[in-house]
Amino acid sequence: MTTYDFNDGNGPVPAHQHPNGGGWVADTATVAVSAFVGPDAVVTGNALVTGNALVYGNALVYGNAEVYGNAQVYGNARVYGNARVFGNALVTRNAHVFDNAKVSDNARVSGNARVSDNARVYGNAQVYGNARVFDNAVVYGNAHVFDNAVVYGNARVFDNAVVYGNAHVFDNALVSKTPVRISRSDGYDFIIVPCVDNVDRIIAGCRYFTFEEADKHWNKEHKMYAETTIILRSLKNLYELQKSL
Repeated sequence: MTTYDFNDGNGPVPAHQHPNGGGWVADTATVAVSAFVGPDAVVTGNALVTGNALVYGNALVYGNAEVYGNAQVYGNARVYGNARVFGNALVTRNAHVFDNAKVSDNARVSGNARVSDNARVYGNAQVYGNARVFDNAVVYGNAHVFDNAVVYGNARVFDNAVVYGNAHVFDNALVSKTPVRISRSDGYDFIIVPCVDNVDRIIAGCRYFTFEEADKHWNKEHKMYAETTIILRSLKNLYELQKSL
């Protein structure tokens, strides 16, 4: 019996080298003959790799993850848990897709990005840099999420929207265009987004306020009152202009 140590703490386990590429595959995993597993890539656990999927570079697919269709996982990428990567999706560089996350269609997850929980990334969407997409968030269409941006809760980022920098988009926010964003002098970012209840809200750090709530929070007693008031008014004006275009 041939064994291989996948360095996952389980020691040497029954395994074989995949005939198409030579990468190591645990006997508990399922890899179709039509799929490719490169010489430095591994598939272990109860993972499934089928169709014309490619796993190569130093990529790892493990747990109960599934990679299928024409999907590619390469570089130092990791796909694990109950994650699904399929269609023509790409997961590359140091990206991780895990938990119950799904990446499909022509979507791309790269850099140091993380897509997890029940999040979905599909269409032509891209998530990269140090971006995080998790909870029940969905990124699709031609949307881009990158830098240190975080999308979570039940948020939706779609169409041609671009979310970047240190922006946080969360709860029930809907972003279909690049959000209007203004930074305060202390580095605090303010953005305005529509939400599923048809109410526009201000997102600033962990704050998720209507305009009225924002005015009450950053009132005259607040040390940043003057600057924040200007930012809130400017945001509203710019947002109204964006909607009219």
